[in-house]
Amino acid sequence: MNQRTAVDIRHSTCPHDCPSACALDIEVIDRSTIGRVRGSNRQSYTAGVVCAKVARYAERVHHPDRLLHPLRRTGPKGSGSFARISWEEALDEIAARFNAAEAEFGAESVWPYHYAGTMGLVMRGGADRLANAKNYSRFYSTICSNVAWTGYAAGVGKVAGVDPREMAKSDLIVIWGTNPVSTQVNVMTHAARARKERGAKIAAVDIYDNDTMKQADIRIILRPGTDGAFACGVMHVLFRDGLADRAYLARYTDCPDDLEAHLQSRTPEWASAICGVPVTEIEAFAHAVGQTPRSFFRLGYGFTRSRNGAVQMHAALCIPAVTGAWQHEGGGAFFNNGAIFGFDKTLIEGRDAFSPTSRQLDQSKLGRILTGDVEALCGGPPVKAMLIQNTNPMSVAPEQSLVHQGFAREDLFVAVHEQFLTETARMADIVLPATMFLEHDDLYYGGGHQHISVGAELIDPPGECRNNHEVIRTLARRLGVQHAAFDMTPRELIDVTLKQSGQGGIEALEAELWRDLQPDFRASHFLDGFAHPDGKFHFRVDWDCVDVPRKILSGPWQQMPELPDHWAVIEQADARHPFRLATSPARSFLNTTFNETPSSRAREGVPMVLIHPLDAEQLGLAANEVVVVGNDRGETVLTAKLSEGVQRGVLIAESLFPNVAHRGGRGINVLTSADSIAPHGGAAFHDNKVWLRKSGVAPAG
Repeated sequence: MNQRTAVDIRHSTCPHDCPSACALDIEVIDRSTIGRVRGSNRQSYTAGVVCAKVARYAERVHHPDRLLHPLRRTGPKGSGSFARISWEEALDEIAARFNAAEAEFGAESVWPYHYAGTMGLVMRGGADRLANAKNYSRFYSTICSNVAWTGYAAGVGKVAGVDPREMAKSDLIVIWGTNPVSTQVNVMTHAARARKERGAKIAAVDIYDNDTMKQADIRIILRPGTDGAFACGVMHVLFRDGLADRAYLARYTDCPDDLEAHLQSRTPEWASAICGVPVTEIEAFAHAVGQTPRSFFRLGYGFTRSRNGAVQMHAALCIPAVTGAWQHEGGGAFFNNGAIFGFDKTLIEGRDAFSPTSRQLDQSKLGRILTGDVEALCGGPPVKAMLIQNTNPMSVAPEQSLVHQGFAREDLFVAVHEQFLTETARMADIVLPATMFLEHDDLYYGGGHQHISVGAELIDPPGECRNNHEVIRTLARRLGVQHAAFDMTPRELIDVTLKQSGQGGIEALEAELWRDLQPDFRASHFLDGFAHPDGKFHFRVDWDCVDVPRKILSGPWQQMPELPDHWAVIEQADARHPFRLATSPARSFLNTTFNETPSSRAREGVPMVLIHPLDAEQLGLAANEVVVVGNDRGETVLTAKLSEGVQRGVLIAESLFPNVAHRGGRGINVLTSADSIAPHGGAAFHDNKVWLRKSGVAPAG
């Protein structure tokens, strides 16, 4: 009789770029092998549920295509031709190329480029420490959250809100601008509990009939970039029909009379003409939220990835202030809890070595930077050398034509520290093998909830994989730069950071597994005042004064409306580009993470574009026909999928597929723009005007 191998259940936190930061129970079979990954019941937000792609994480950890050894390019850039080298050779060459660039063009010609492939503080922050210690060009992070954070903080005063677990105590959960069935599954856990236990209704406000919309009781499908108009039409009805809580408005908001006067002309008919939602649906939605004190607004990132995204977030956020929903348990709003954690990142990011004179380069403008755009380079030297960690810009960054052109430069030295040979790694001169989250120690927090945790090393790294911190500190030695954090192990750095942040040490946090930092009810509902100096929720906004972590004024911020409105700065459809395109997230990918796992690739199939059947008929298109979608930035090939769940004139391309998954090798981000988004930068991934035509190519299969 065969003896069954004992399985040890260990605990960690999902590290990926997702607000859920799920608490995980992991089957550890031995020091090199994991089994199933489950959501942990021992943490109250995750509540035992995790997305399917993370549940199958063993596919990633034990994938046969993982990078295991350092490589040096031997063929043309992008050819995938590499030869194995030692770590010593790799690090020596990176240091030599960085020093050569600095000697010829100055320290700012070196740019450590990184993002949120891991949300762990230690493994994410080391590149910033290196940049600060060496006066390299610093990384201005814009591609994801700047716009949303600014729009939310404009109203509330900081990025925090109602305990997200209170969704389970709500009578109406409004899920706006996010598709949590695909991207934040735990939101649906708590919403479904409210439906089951309280008979609560779920409302979804989005731009197409996605998986969340299919589970909603109230469905609002609007045109991309018109959420502000819809929100204003709703608030007009709330004031008109006596559903505004005037006592709450007088006590807790800055200018309710001015808002009401402003909204007099923002009628449901006005809003409908802009957003495409019928007047009856606008009025019904307003009555639903106005007559349900326990209305919980769960606001997402998606509807802010537009040129008017900050204004849209603020306009939606104003609705529960008009109804007074904030004063009720299960009512109010939540977007992200970033302001509650208070981590001191001085050591992790090397903030004590920061020089205000070193330039910050905008992550979203990578293509322009690498092709020599003077404005994008802030008037400084060209970028001649890069170390890339935690991101795959050859697929993810906007204006892909420029990105590809920039990475093809023979005079640009690129080192990529990665887990797989991504499209960015294929363009590198040196490729370094990276650990995954179960193979190193790190510190995590959940923007979508209220917990912090230590994720410990549970298994040994395969091959010669090294973690980000080890790479940064060993490279720093070769570059001759000193900083206290370069001499610490990850565990030591976590321990000091926790103590300096008032959270005790690493052992105490490990013993708790996940520590709950949610402020109490009164603080979370701002019953003693909002986070602005006057203690009021702000309908009127001075956009250049909004308190957010990253503040470099950009885009047409002086033109932003003071009061909630539809700001018509979006890329409007025109005769040449009759469609508006949004590149919404696919369910089985997370940006380009999980592109490599067989189950995710099988579920997503081929890159498709959703189009209304009447638009398809007008173009003579049939279902599953191969089409070309394009604009002045480029074009890409997709397969048409007919759907009545989009408004006419709207296209949805769920992404992010690798470029090579598209015929011709041009991915969806050849169509997206790196225009500056007001007021502090961002990427308008869902704000594109495009044309669509038949390709003349027969559909596969």
